[in-house]
Amino acid sequence: MEGQNGKQNKKFSLLKIVLLLPLIRFGSVVVAKPRTAKNLQVQKGLPFKIALFADLHFGEDAWTKWGPLQDVHSTKVMSSILDQDKPDFVIYLGDVITANNIPIANASLYWDQALSSAKNRCIPWAIVFGNHDDAQFTWPLEWFSDSGIPPLKCSSDISLSSGEDNCGFMGTTRLQLINHDIGSKTLSFSQKGPKNLWPSVSNYVLKISSSDDSESPVAYLYFLDSGGGSYPEVISSAQAKWFNSTSMEINPDSRVPEIIFWHIPSRAYKTVAPSGEIDKPCVGSINKETVAPQEAEYGIMNALEARSSVQAVFVGHNHGLDWCCPCKKFWLCFARHTGYGGYGNWARGARILEITEQPFSLKSWITMEDGSVHSHVSLKS
Repeated sequence: MEGQNGKQNKKFSLLKIVLLLPLIRFGSVVVAKPRTAKNLQVQKGLPFKIALFADLHFGEDAWTKWGPLQDVHSTKVMSSILDQDKPDFVIYLGDVITANNIPIANASLYWDQALSSAKNRCIPWAIVFGNHDDAQFTWPLEWFSDSGIPPLKCSSDISLSSGEDNCGFMGTTRLQLINHDIGSKTLSFSQKGPKNLWPSVSNYVLKISSSDDSESPVAYLYFLDSGGGSYPEVISSAQAKWFNSTSMEINPDSRVPEIIFWHIPSRAYKTVAPSGEIDKPCVGSINKETVAPQEAEYGIMNALEARSSVQAVFVGHNHGLDWCCPCKKFWLCFARHTGYGGYGNWARGARILEITEQPFSLKSWITMEDGSVHSHVSLKS
């Protein structure tokens, strides 16, 4: 393990942090330039590799023996994939925790468990919220039956709550969770988005820089909060305007490739979804359920379609889907269900992205818990 940590520490030494600069306002939309935050940089002559961990659902059935055991299994999945693929970066693609099953106020305790595999290997990460991350606690029916309320193990950690104990049952807000995540020192690249987009919090953009010049972008990574939990499952018109303003400011000529991440698939996913078997041009291994899209469409797909620089959109949410399909100018992709929490017994894994600098290319495949690899695809815009 010391040798592995040494390699990851060497990778992490290449991350650059630059000074904060003022926000730029465009009407009612606040734009944060990605160079105002931490910066990721490609290593000379090597591809930049990203692991997508989707739908971990830590804390599910937290009061039972079964629940914590699933979290142990999920940690093993991530550890195996990180040790095999050795990514430069990890993206947690929503539903990191199942907040509606966590009977304590400070859900960050489970959040830390979910991120521990990357943190222990000194691999930096970023998050985008899903529909379970800040859901209110749902009282289990069995608590009111003959079996009665179980003895709860409430943590004494009250960093995110007030009062003498941590059995609040009201859950942890998106803002509290992302503040906690950002407080994870230099490993977290997560950001609180512009306040005018709240309660949609995880809206931000990161830059991957050239190996030759930290100011020269290779790609932009956009994170959009698709809601759910404490508010409707939707990407708002304000978020679409934020994307338009931000992309036009930092990438006005669409020269730099743009890669998009959110949790709940847009309605366009239903349009391109394969029926039955996954055939070309789609690529994947499981197509076991119907796409469960956002509640409404308020312009984000139109905004993406208007930009030739957009390469692909990556989502989670549907545990029984792992395909990529072309949609007009770019690709719509599902990740692979990574966690043992959540519904479905399909084998667990993770989608891996590989970015090559010169010439630019975006490739992807799925690595499974058992180490097998499948569904290779070149995601050309």
